Amino acid sequence: MTAMTTHDHHGSHDDHGHHHDHGHDHDGAASDLSETELRVRALQTILIEKGYTDPAALDAIVETYETKIGPHIGARIVARAWTDSAFRQALLADASKAAAPFGHEGRVGAHLVAVENTPDRHNMVVCTLCSCYPWDVLGLPPVWYKSFAYRSRTVKEPRAVLREFGVNVPEKSEIRVWDSTAEVRYMVLPERPAGTEGWSEERLAALVTRDSMIGTGLPRTPEGDGA
Repeated sequence: MTAMTTHDHHGSHDDHGHHHDHGHDHDGAASDLSETELRVRALQTILIEKGYTDPAALDAIVETYETKIGPHIGARIVARAWTDSAFRQALLADASKAAAPFGHEGRVGAHLVAVENTPDRHNMVVCTLCSCYPWDVLGLPPVWYKSFAYRSRTVKEPRAVLREFGVNVPEKSEIRVWDSTAEVRYMVLPERPAGTEGWSEERLAALVTRDSMIGTGLPRTPEGDGA
């Protein structure tokens, strides 16, 4: 399978800020909920009141994504790739097939593509049309991933967007942006942190963050992990 657009949707571009904190304060008990979360809660209430959905079914879906499907799946995949060169090659060749055993009940969405960060290239993922995202390995997408600001600016000025996430990519390094679609979803294989030689997969997985698998973050360092 041929990877998605690269130079239409990647490259080094330096510009200004991206505000990825889209939370809003509201009065009352829901003051910690964003506008989107409030809308979802209101829609959920209406659907339940009209009998269109079952609260228990909704709870089961949420529990699945919080406990069985989430970034911990992707972290295990990354840790295996860091420690097993044959698996790493298999992941880069066919991520759907390589990642399948890690998925919930052995299922990982079709057409998952893994892209590898190197000292000379940093990858990041976006969906410019909506919010296509590798749910099976990363769980629920963050609010900022679905925002218009992130979807539009990441393509035009990825280096500036990365800086706002606290990621400073060297000027000599290429930044490649991968545009997810309903047919193809991407996950980033970040670089393994230095100083982790001899670590177990479980210990390495604890260093892998969700954002590092989107490309808007880096793995934790051994020092930051308290090792």
